[in-house]
Amino acid sequence: MDNLKRVLSGGVSAHVGKKVLMSGWAQTIRAHAKVMFIDLRDHKGITQLVFTGEIMQQASQLTVESVVSIVGEVVKRPESLTNPNVISGTVEVRVESLTIESLASNLPLPLNDLTVKEETRLKYRYLDLRSERMAYNLRMRHQMNQFLRNYLSNRDFTEVETPYISKSTPEGARDYLVPARIDPGKFYALPQSPQQYKQLLMVAGIERYFQIVRCFRDEDSRIDRQPEFSQLDVEISFTSQEEVLSLIEEMYKEMVKTNFPEKVLTFTEFPRITYADSMKKYGTDRPDLRKDISNEDELAFAFIVDFPLFEWKAGDKRWGAVHHPFTAPTLEWQAKFEKDPAHALAQQYDLALNGVEVAGGSIRIHQPEIQERVFAFLGHDKTEIQRNFGHLLEAFSYGVPPHGGFASGLDRLISVLLRQTSIREVIAFPKSGDGRDLMMDSPSAVDSHQLLELGLKLVIDDIPSPKTKKSK
Repeated sequence: MDNLKRVLSGGVSAHVGKKVLMSGWAQTIRAHAKVMFIDLRDHKGITQLVFTGEIMQQASQLTVESVVSIVGEVVKRPESLTNPNVISGTVEVRVESLTIESLASNLPLPLNDLTVKEETRLKYRYLDLRSERMAYNLRMRHQMNQFLRNYLSNRDFTEVETPYISKSTPEGARDYLVPARIDPGKFYALPQSPQQYKQLLMVAGIERYFQIVRCFRDEDSRIDRQPEFSQLDVEISFTSQEEVLSLIEEMYKEMVKTNFPEKVLTFTEFPRITYADSMKKYGTDRPDLRKDISNEDELAFAFIVDFPLFEWKAGDKRWGAVHHPFTAPTLEWQAKFEKDPAHALAQQYDLALNGVEVAGGSIRIHQPEIQERVFAFLGHDKTEIQRNFGHLLEAFSYGVPPHGGFASGLDRLISVLLRQTSIREVIAFPKSGDGRDLMMDSPSAVDSHQLLELGLKLVIDDIPSPKTKKSK
């Protein structure tokens, strides 16, 4: 074996008449009196192995999903026995030597069986990912991400990584907090998005930024949400809403054409619908505009524009930002949004796909005085503004270009493109519906000395459990 280079299923048919080294998983085992067949699986596909003679005794020890390496001769299959559904279906390998790398115990779930309970699949996710469907989903997600990276890089965008631990600021959902051991009693926060960082990159003169980034929000889980998720994050200096929407449209058209050629676009040009018209006609700001909803390969992209700047939060009895507090009012509303907040419009836009919001963004506020007015209108006093956003306002005082951008939820996008009912089907290691990691058994308790190092003390007896407290 030492003199041979490993050959994968995708290329084994090019080695007819030669000895090859192959390694992988024993997907199926079919034993007969004088011959044994094993389907060897690697990340390129399946190859049929043939065992005869003395080596059958060694092979008889194998269990399904055991990991093996073999050396054998590649031979053509008889014409009547070829399998066009397998990448190596015109050949098979007559095994001469076998190394059992690892014997597999009986599996706790069958692979490629959609009837298995999701809890079991998530607990044994490393096995579930061996299935053909899940492996395909991850490969297609990779291809989509790679396309988006290349598309933007080829158009003079720079990918910049932003921090995972930052400052907690009141921007919407609950933050995940990280205790600071070096400064007891204070906390970092995991970012809900890189919003302020990407705006600061515009101040820094980067001008055309993007990032495929992880975001974190401590909110109730739903079928299209996770505590952590991925988004394509883009920001552009000296831009306009028209430029941003054109970039999104052309990029996604080309991505679909390249990676999903079987898909059919409902519209050759993405329609633009005002928020008011969408709510009036469809009752939602993410309408499904497919002509034939039963056609699974139809994609109906549509932009929703002219969102309200504010929304009334009845529970809190105050106005809140529809998008986030950095969204710019339209030009006609910049001087008067406080006087009639119910009708003030924002330079905000969303992208809907088959009834799912897959991207959203806005032109940002770049004038410090307007930004302070928005913060004040949302209920922040001068002390709070300085404490939470003073760093941003100071940065803007040194010269900031007009800028705007968008973020696209990649989990949602790829799940729609692959016709999956849940984003958990396109994430390698997702959390369950209630936010737990069933495979790693988290969240979990930590040792008392860890809490002591952080200056923390548990008071959980005083906090009602979300599972037991009654809703009003």
